[in-house]
Amino acid sequence: MSKKAPSEDEKFLFVDKDLLNSPMAQADWSAKKLVWIPSERHGFEAASVKEEHGDEVLVELADNGKKVTVNKDDIQKMNPPKFSKVEDMAELTCLNEASVLHNIRERYFSGLIYTYSGLFCVVVNPYKMLPIYSEKIIDMYKGKKRHEVPPHIYSITDNAYRNMMQDREDQSILCTGESGAGKTENTKKVIQYLAVVASSHKGKKDSNAQQSGSQFAYGELEKQLLQANPILEAFGNAKTVKNDNSSRFGKFIRINFDVTGYIVGANIETYLLEKSRCIRQAKIERAFHIFYYMIAGAKDKLREELLLEPFTSYRFLSAGHVQIPGQQDDEMYEETMEAMSIMGLTEEERIDILKVCSTVMQLGNIEFKKERNQEQATMPDNTAAQKVCHLQGINVTDFTRAILTPRIKVGREVVQKAQTKEQADFAIEALAKAMFERLFLWILGRVNKALDKTKRQGASFLGILDIAGFEIFEDNSFEQLCINYTNEKLQQLFNHTMFILEQEEYQREGIEWNFIDFGLDLQPCIELIERPNNPPGILALLDEECWFPKATDVSFVEKLMNTQGNHIKFAKPKQLKDKTEFSILHYAGKVDYNATAWLTKNMDPLNDNVTSLLNNSSSSFVQDLWKDTDRVVGLDTIAKMTDSSMPSASKTKKGMFRTVGQLYKESLAKLMTTLHNTQPNFVRCIIPNHEKRAGKLDAHLVLEQLRCNGVLEGIRICRQGFPNRIVFQEFRQRYEILAANAIPKGFMDGKQACCLMIKHLDLDPNLYRIGQSKIFFRTGVLAQLEEERDMKITVIIIAFQAQARGFLARKAFAKRQQQLTAMKVIQRNCAAYLKLRNWQWWRLFTKVKPLLQVTRQEEEMSLKEEELQRSKENAAKYESELKEITLKHTSILEERNTLQEQLQAETELYAEAEEMRVRLASKKQELEEILHEMEARLDDEEERTQSLLVEKKKMQQQMQELEEHLEEEEDARQKLQLEKVTCEGKIKKLEDDILVMEDQNNKLLKERKLMEERIADFSTNLAEEEEKSKNLTKLKNKHESMISELEVRLKKEEKSRQELDKAKRKLEAESNDLQEQIADLQAQIADLKAQLAKKEEELQNALARLEDETAQKNNALKKIRELEGHISDLQEDLDSERAARNKAEKIKRDLGEELEALKSELEDTLDTTATQQELRAKREQEVTLLKRAIEDENRTHESQIQEMRQKHTQAVEELTEQLEQSKRVKSNLEKAKQALEKETSELTMEVRSLAQAKQDGEHKRKKLEGQVADLQSRFTDSEKQKAELGERCSKITIELESVTNLLNEAEGKNIKLSKDVSSLTSQLQDSQELLAEETRQKLQFSTKLRQAEDDKNSLQEQLEEEMEAKRNVERHVSTLNIQLSDSKKKMDEMAGNIELLEESKKRLQRDLEAANTQFEEKASAYDKLEKTKNRLQQELEDTLMDLDNQRQNVSNLEKKQKKFDQMLAEEKSISSKYAEERDRAEAEAREKETKALSLGRALEEAQDSREELERANKALRMEMEDLISSKDDVGKNVHELEKSKRGLEAQVEEMKTQLEELEDELQAAEDAKLRLEVNMQALKAQFERDLQGRDEMGEEKKRQLVKQVRELETELEDERKQRALALAAKKKMETDMKDLEGQIETVNKGRDEAIKQLRKLQAQMKDYQRELEDARAAREEVLTTAKESEKKAKSLEAELMQLQEDLAAAERARKQAEAERDELSDELASNSSGKSALADEKRRLEAKISQLEEELEEEQGNMEILNDRLRKSTQQVDQLNNELQAERSTSHKNESARQQMERQNKELKSKLQEMENQVKSKFKSSITALEAKVAQLEEQLEQESREKQANAKSMRQKDKKLKDLIMQVEEERKQAEQYKDQAEKSNTRMKQLKRQLEESEEESQRATAARRKLQRELDEATETNDAMSREVNSLKSKLRRGNEPSFSSAPRRIGGGRRMVEDTLEEDTDSQNDFNGTKSAD
Repeated sequence: MSKKAPSEDEKFLFVDKDLLNSPMAQADWSAKKLVWIPSERHGFEAASVKEEHGDEVLVELADNGKKVTVNKDDIQKMNPPKFSKVEDMAELTCLNEASVLHNIRERYFSGLIYTYSGLFCVVVNPYKMLPIYSEKIIDMYKGKKRHEVPPHIYSITDNAYRNMMQDREDQSILCTGESGAGKTENTKKVIQYLAVVASSHKGKKDSNAQQSGSQFAYGELEKQLLQANPILEAFGNAKTVKNDNSSRFGKFIRINFDVTGYIVGANIETYLLEKSRCIRQAKIERAFHIFYYMIAGAKDKLREELLLEPFTSYRFLSAGHVQIPGQQDDEMYEETMEAMSIMGLTEEERIDILKVCSTVMQLGNIEFKKERNQEQATMPDNTAAQKVCHLQGINVTDFTRAILTPRIKVGREVVQKAQTKEQADFAIEALAKAMFERLFLWILGRVNKALDKTKRQGASFLGILDIAGFEIFEDNSFEQLCINYTNEKLQQLFNHTMFILEQEEYQREGIEWNFIDFGLDLQPCIELIERPNNPPGILALLDEECWFPKATDVSFVEKLMNTQGNHIKFAKPKQLKDKTEFSILHYAGKVDYNATAWLTKNMDPLNDNVTSLLNNSSSSFVQDLWKDTDRVVGLDTIAKMTDSSMPSASKTKKGMFRTVGQLYKESLAKLMTTLHNTQPNFVRCIIPNHEKRAGKLDAHLVLEQLRCNGVLEGIRICRQGFPNRIVFQEFRQRYEILAANAIPKGFMDGKQACCLMIKHLDLDPNLYRIGQSKIFFRTGVLAQLEEERDMKITVIIIAFQAQARGFLARKAFAKRQQQLTAMKVIQRNCAAYLKLRNWQWWRLFTKVKPLLQVTRQEEEMSLKEEELQRSKENAAKYESELKEITLKHTSILEERNTLQEQLQAETELYAEAEEMRVRLASKKQELEEILHEMEARLDDEEERTQSLLVEKKKMQQQMQELEEHLEEEEDARQKLQLEKVTCEGKIKKLEDDILVMEDQNNKLLKERKLMEERIADFSTNLAEEEEKSKNLTKLKNKHESMISELEVRLKKEEKSRQELDKAKRKLEAESNDLQEQIADLQAQIADLKAQLAKKEEELQNALARLEDETAQKNNALKKIRELEGHISDLQEDLDSERAARNKAEKIKRDLGEELEALKSELEDTLDTTATQQELRAKREQEVTLLKRAIEDENRTHESQIQEMRQKHTQAVEELTEQLEQSKRVKSNLEKAKQALEKETSELTMEVRSLAQAKQDGEHKRKKLEGQVADLQSRFTDSEKQKAELGERCSKITIELESVTNLLNEAEGKNIKLSKDVSSLTSQLQDSQELLAEETRQKLQFSTKLRQAEDDKNSLQEQLEEEMEAKRNVERHVSTLNIQLSDSKKKMDEMAGNIELLEESKKRLQRDLEAANTQFEEKASAYDKLEKTKNRLQQELEDTLMDLDNQRQNVSNLEKKQKKFDQMLAEEKSISSKYAEERDRAEAEAREKETKALSLGRALEEAQDSREELERANKALRMEMEDLISSKDDVGKNVHELEKSKRGLEAQVEEMKTQLEELEDELQAAEDAKLRLEVNMQALKAQFERDLQGRDEMGEEKKRQLVKQVRELETELEDERKQRALALAAKKKMETDMKDLEGQIETVNKGRDEAIKQLRKLQAQMKDYQRELEDARAAREEVLTTAKESEKKAKSLEAELMQLQEDLAAAERARKQAEAERDELSDELASNSSGKSALADEKRRLEAKISQLEEELEEEQGNMEILNDRLRKSTQQVDQLNNELQAERSTSHKNESARQQMERQNKELKSKLQEMENQVKSKFKSSITALEAKVAQLEEQLEQESREKQANAKSMRQKDKKLKDLIMQVEEERKQAEQYKDQAEKSNTRMKQLKRQLEESEEESQRATAARRKLQRELDEATETNDAMSREVNSLKSKLRRGNEPSFSSAPRRIGGGRRMVEDTLEEDTDSQNDFNGTKSAD
């Protein structure tokens, strides 16, 4: 396809692909490693990664080259350049906020305001008109799918319309967004599109007739639907800060369609009109448009009638006349009036509407004033009131009385109550609001009435919702709460459809799917607003407060705080400006509401006196507006609200009216039910900036809106599901080749077969899910399966090709071998010839041999024999072929008969089915009408029942609330009594406190005396400080003079710096301008290049068109030649026809002359006889018949000639038109070519000029950069100087400050001293006042307790708990007092323990602090890990998406190539089939043409025979004349006449036989024609069946594909779940590994500590050895203590044995080693005498200790588990050390016990050896066990790593397979489209064949008509022949009877007669010969 240059409107729809796919941008992106980093100004900025340092990354900004360090988690990936300006953001590989914002921004800046985001459309307000809403664009989007055209609101509406028509499901389009985002404009465009697309046929015809010049052609209903919008905008829209045409009401436009898809009617519902805008507006804002339109556009007469005044004189138009840019109010007035007339509003109704608007404005001009001594309001000037009453048709006095002194019902009496100024103002404002609201509702009713004229219910509807967006103002009132409540409900609907329904689809198919939480659960916030009870919501509480007397806004807020204070979404504002403020946490943010005047707004009260006056107005329109005054909330209810004297009166009014909140809640519930019953289509409108500027986009504002709308989450759900799904049968059929042996033979269920196939394929379970009816796959899995399938098929085909090639190679080899032998033979013969060539005998032989005839005869005989054999073979072949053809012919005849029978049966069945269908359709329509009526009744009944149920529930709720209120009051009374008791107790406590305060007072008096003494000391110090201050003042003056000088210098420096700044700014501005100019030039160059490319493409297109046109021209010339040949043939036919006609006319004349002659002769001869008269009558009849036949022939000839002429003229005209068109096209193309050449030349010139300008700009830029550098250097110098001056100033100021501080301190001390004196005096008074205040507070507590009922309950519970705690404490104190006496005794004993405890406490505190620091570090590390994990997950997803996309692209390209080849082959086969069918049809047509030609020839022959007969007739007549003339030769003539008669009879018989043969041939031709028709019908039927079958197959495939996609989605979800589980398991394993590593580390640490302890022990052992030398004297004491130590050792051994049973073997060994160490120390202490023996023992022990150390080093694994137990052992070691120290002190005494110790030493040695052996054995067993455990763990680790690798491989395989599946789906879609195209082509071919058939039928009809004419002519000729023969016979008989004298008149005639007879006979013989000749020739 050749590309065309995009038009102006297409620029704002289509993306320029050439700019996106530029290799430069791709290379730049890949080289720089571009990423997104957060920016305060732009939201996100592009930057390139330079360096990475752990979690921090050094980044260089792309715009200014500035380097910034950013946290790794804050970086977001950037998409490749080819994804720039992508139409659907779900296609982005890297899905993050930055990419989405960048895409929207790029599209917005290039004029593309519409972007798809998954399932919905995002629209950014352009703040300017774009040319993308024309009729051309509507035609472009009509009937197109979403992916076929760029994003647009038209595409969404068209899809919704098509879905409604196909699925018969109601649709809705929800335009949501902030105020000013463009919701109303988009709704207008939706209605405009539907009005064009779905307008009825009648409407189209009418509109085409009426509006031929208009842009769009609409019907009456569509026009009214479009004109309803301007009316509603005029009365419901206004200018706000954000939007110039903001709709201040919500609307739901419901357009009804019939079964055929035409608009039947429409209905508009409105929500929450902002009435208060009539009264007051902000400074820049306006009231509703209609007020300004009316004042600006009304003409003089109408102005007088409406009593209009200028803008400034109206108080309600607070800002006067605020003009909207680009809009004239007077023009808009005319448009609204025109729209009203189109909607069917009469002139009177329009004037009444404008009168109401004028009264609303006049009501604001009524002023009230207070009376001097009273609060009563008066109306000093009633001109405005008179105007109001005149416009509304009421009495002025009654009106003023009703406002100033209205009648109010108090109880049963009616009282006149005087109103204050505030009440009167409020009444006027309420009246104005109510009047405008009623007017708006009346207009809406009339609009709905006009739009629903047909009153018949549509088959389905399409709803468009345009409702106010989320609003957060400085002062948010009741209206904002209602608007935000609706937006919460709509957002919940969006979340439900987008995130819940999509995921419920997977659960329906039985697929495992983890629900993805959107994170915006809006139900709590909705319940907070709308909940009816338990606890009641905001609206319910507001309604409740409206009923209670003396209820205020403050009481409502307090009640709300009490009931909903703990709610999640409810909050109290931090800075309470007013008591009526509260906050709600909406999904879009926190909103602070002010509840002032909410009760009045909810009740919407009115002055019922004024409403009754308006109800009785003289104007019928005003009466109609105020007809339901009974439902109005009157002044008496308001009086009851303020006045508490009549509580019973409030009960009487309950249920009489419904609040605004209730009504709005019900209407919203209805709207939500209708939306839930429809299929919603979401349009998210986004406001780019608050300045209403085109081309500006505030990034943070857009990001906030995107987050609120859930754009990213919607795209993620679309991507994380299972998109590919296949039905079981199709999966088995397509992929069974991959698992050929997996499925056993015989029948098997599809699901089981698929399970077996998937097991055989080894697919990862995470990549697929098996549902109820289909298999679901993730993206890429099907693509992988397709690749494997292609590989398998290629292997099979390669094997087949190898076999075929082998066969061909062998054949070629055999041929080559034969050629070799032949070459050898030729060579041999050539060699023999060369030898014989010069031999004389050979020459003689060669010359003689040809002369010999014998040799020739033999050759001739052989040749003839060969010919004979060939002829025989051919004869045999022909005979066999004849037999086969005859057999085939018989079989075909039989098949034809059967087919004819089937055809007849089927036609009968079809007729019956058609009749049944028609009946059923009629019945269906009747039933549908009945159903619609019943449904309407049902709906009415349901609404009634619902309303009754609602009222019943409300009554029950009110009853329950009253009962609860009574119970609460009783509880409160009981609580107050309890509080009274508690208060008395508190009073007693306070009296005790007073006594305590008196004691404190006495203490304060004492302190006062001390303070007086201090004051005396301070006064002496003061005098000294004053002297110092004098000196300091002098210094201060000096410094001030210095500062003034420095300030002067500073000012000068600042001025110079400002000048430098100005110069710098100027240069920067100039450089920026130059840069902008350069950028513009570059953009222009790029545009020019693009234009050049486009022009080149257009040139190529034009050349291609030229070639096409030349080919068409050649074809046309060929056709002209053919037609000219055809015309020449037709002219020849015409000439022949004319010649035949002339001949017939000549014959006619001759016959007429002959007849006249015969008549005259017969009249002369046979006047006498009756027979002559009869003959005469017969002849006359025959003559008349002949005349008629001739006339008929003439007419037919003339008609044929005319037809031929008409055809000829038409053909000539068509050819001339084609020639002229081709000439025009050629001339246009030549002009276009010339224009394009000119444009290209101009563009080249412009490019050159731009290049020169660019060079100049670069030179200027370089110069400016140099200047800027100079200025910067100057600026840096000035800044340095400034910095130096600033440092000097700072030093001086510091010195000054120090001096001033000293002064201030001195002064402060003085002041403090004086203050201290005064404070001491005042403290006494304060203490006394405090006492008085405390007594007052006691009295106030009782009053405050009543106000704080809710707080009291909680405090009481706390008090009771504290009392119980106090009692427990008192008991504890008493026990402690008792124990104190005991503890004092134990204090001395416990002192040492306390010190130890304190030390341990300090250690624990240190450990705690260390643990806390570790915990904090770990928490921060965990947060960082989580961030990195999220970032990595996002990167993983993005990379996977990249991989998938690339794989898909590769597989797509490969498969496209394969499919293209397959499609080519299929197309070739189909074209060959159709060519064969065409050839057959042409052959049949040729046969028919040959038959027609043969029939024509037969006709010509019949005509020739007829002419010959006529000649014979002439000859006979001549003979008759001769006979009449010749009397004598009668006998001879009779004999000759009889002969001629016989000859004629023979000729007649031959003619009859020929006619019969012709008839047989015609019948055969008709039979053949019938057969052809039957065959064609059969072929048509077969073709239609094939088409239907293909369509059905396509639909089935489509359904299967949809099912497969769903199954794949479910499988994808399952796989994701499994993947998540695998990840969780992986994380668990990682955590376990980390724990194990941590344990290993702790064990290693424990091991190191143990080694350190051993070394310490060794050092201790050395110390012990030294001490042994000193311990010789203490032998006796050691002996005594040795027994004790032995006992301790035994007890330690027992403890060690128990620990060995509980703990690991290593710990036991260590404890035994310690016990041995203790024993050895004891032994060493005792063994002072045996130095040599001890030394030996020492060596042995050292060796053993080294062995133990080695064993301990080997025992590193065991020490991990035994850390805590080692601590216990260390504690025991410490105890033993203490005991050793004690033993050292006693060793001096124990020298006598040395001998006993020696004995014990020997015993201990033996025990030591035993223990060593035990320890070794136990250590070895424990080491082996640990080694086995380590080996097991290593094996588990290896297994897990293998499983991980296998999982990764399977994941990759499944990704590939998923991609293959996706590719298959896309290819099958393409195949379906191709099938459709083929079907369309076949339909066109069928139409052509039908046309050919019709032409052949027409030709056959013409042939039959010609045949019938021939038959008639032949019949007439035979009849004339018979008549002539009769005449001849009669003449003969007359001649015989006649007299002889009559024949004797002229003998000369006889001779003449003879001659004539002879001539006639000769002519007859010639004619007979000619006839026979022609017959034989035929």
